[in-house]
Amino acid sequence: MQYKPPNRSASAHLIETEIIAEQASALGRLGRGLETALQALRDFDAAHAAAPSDAGRRHRAALVAEAGYALWLFVVQREACGLRDSRAVMRDYTVPTEVHVRMGLPPPQPQGKRRRSSPSRPDRP
Repeated sequence: MQYKPPNRSASAHLIETEIIAEQASALGRLGRGLETALQALRDFDAAHAAAPSDAGRRHRAALVAEAGYALWLFVVQREACGLRDSRAVMRDYTVPTEVHVRMGLPPPQPQGKRRRSSPSRPDRP
């Protein structure tokens, strides 16, 4: 019996198919996250049509920040899938300008949970 090496092209195709499936799954998951964040913002605006309190304004700002971060995650994943034009996302998801402006900025951390931008270093003599 003779040794037959595995078919590299078939295994490479299988791996490529699995990668594409995972990219599509992540894209769907992030798209649903964006939809949820935008809906939370819309729901807040509908419930607080009158001038919100200071706490309401802070909560809304947090919702805008979360939606901006979700938008950024979604756009980055789309680009990883080869979908480069984000104008369709802004139009199809009806992304408010204030959310688009916040895209890429991480949502603020609670007061006790802030991370340092760089590790602290002891003074050198």
